[in-house]
Amino acid sequence: MPLILFNKPFQVLCQFSPQDGRTTLADHLDIPGIYPAGRLDADSEGLLLLTDDGQLQHAISHPDRKEAKTYLVQVDGVPDAASLARLQAPLDLGDFITKPCQAVRIAEPDWLWPRHPPIRARQDQPTSWLAITLKEGKNRQVRRMTAAVGLPTLRLVRSSIGPFSLASHPLMPGQWCEVPASALAK
Repeated sequence: MPLILFNKPFQVLCQFSPQDGRTTLADHLDIPGIYPAGRLDADSEGLLLLTDDGQLQHAISHPDRKEAKTYLVQVDGVPDAASLARLQAPLDLGDFITKPCQAVRIAEPDWLWPRHPPIRARQDQPTSWLAITLKEGKNRQVRRMTAAVGLPTLRLVRSSIGPFSLASHPLMPGQWCEVPASALAK
């Protein structure tokens, strides 16, 4: 029962089946019978867990057993204390209200790889980085949260899931490694 950590590159679809010439997980992983335990949209990068164990996949992605996930988010603008407080508190996104989370401003990670293509840069608009840690994961939630507080997401990198992180398992985009499933909290 392998548990695979994969650093999903930008614009890779979180599926193995082909899709109109788009790059998918099959272009990076040739391990029969594994499936993602959770998703990252094509515009997001970073850590993804995959397994061939259906029960483990369900346990990792089930809403009642969500592992904490940390996202490094480059945003358009500079957050103030009020916008950080709004991100951390339950936030009404229209179709659901987020659970409280951690959101802090950080320096740009010096270990982060360059994105291809690079994000758009505007001379008159500063950008900044946030670390947001959630225990839920709705579709495009982090992007919707930052937009709701006036800080549109420019780049989104998931840096950790539960006990696994790109700090403890440094993988470049497209790289993967196998880890023991027993390391996940039961």
